Amino acid sequence: MKAILSCAGTGGHIYPAIAIADTIRRMEPDADILFIGTKHGMENRLVPQAGFAILGIDASGFNRKNLLKNFKTALDLARGSQETVAILKEFEPDVVIGTGGYVTGTVVRKAAQMGIPCYIHEQNVVPGMANKLLEKYVEKVFISFEGSREYFQDKDKLILSGNPIRRDFLSVDTEGAREQLGLTDSDFMILITGGSLGAEVPNMASLDLIRVLAPDPKGAKIFFVTGKRYYDEIKAQADAIEGSDKFVKVIDYADNMPVLMSAADLIVSRAGAIALSEITASGKPSILIPSPNVTNNHQYFNAKSLADAGAAVLIEETELQSGYEPFTDAVQKLMADRVALHRMVLASAQLGRTDAVDIIYKNIKI
Repeated sequence: MKAILSCAGTGGHIYPAIAIADTIRRMEPDADILFIGTKHGMENRLVPQAGFAILGIDASGFNRKNLLKNFKTALDLARGSQETVAILKEFEPDVVIGTGGYVTGTVVRKAAQMGIPCYIHEQNVVPGMANKLLEKYVEKVFISFEGSREYFQDKDKLILSGNPIRRDFLSVDTEGAREQLGLTDSDFMILITGGSLGAEVPNMASLDLIRVLAPDPKGAKIFFVTGKRYYDEIKAQADAIEGSDKFVKVIDYADNMPVLMSAADLIVSRAGAIALSEITASGKPSILIPSPNVTNNHQYFNAKSLADAGAAVLIEETELQSGYEPFTDAVQKLMADRVALHRMVLASAQLGRTDAVDIIYKNIKI
């Protein structure tokens, strides 16, 4: 098989593409795989790290606030289309798979026009405009949530696959992960993560939690992944809290997220689709604070799907505007109620899908 995967922008678009590519390579060791991304996005670091080749095209997003900036977007679209056609003609793929980002629309549309079978994957409950527009060009649309069906026109094209996750999340056992992190059976491990860049409001709420727990942590061990942008500030504030050094470890970025998630008793997170898929694949309860600064408020709907199933506690940022008590109270309540926590574990595990990549591979081979 010769396959092109198109992704760009965020880990939420890039990691699913890498997971799909890994499966193709595992099933067909002789497969020829190429990624198409932007010329300067983080995909240019993550994709080669995963062992795949990548080429960049010009691409940028539509700016709804400053229409003048869309002249550049139009120019990028024209240049990117020409670059895409040249890549497709030279590589001659059997299949093209898009997982999101500015480049996906251009790559999938041009490939379909050239008669190449195309597929797209939607990570969120509420699909973005690009994937809704691309629906008519593709053979199948892989969706991650049952609730996504209502947003697409051609129901026959929809395949419920779940979100592809990295195999590392499926190969780590909790006991080994906790031992690796130096945790005992009596430790209550709380993993706090706001994604690779971090998240200001969850970070500040988590600092407040540390202040509340510092006099008596009650067995809590907090692994606090701040994001590189906030690390220096948060580390300084955490260090200033007396006693925090005994139960808090502040990290800027976690390369060992599968280990951290596997070891956790409770996860505090934003509600990006891939993060939630990793959380549920790990069978972990969570407190979710969705970002309000995303298209279609999709993180709220992602989080609500887990909360409605009993796998998570949903706290909106608006609830934290006058204080962080709703968050600190929720954490303390779950620490004290292991029965409720266990129910969330079971609900999370029931939602977790570990076969998404296999479903996608099977369907692109049909």
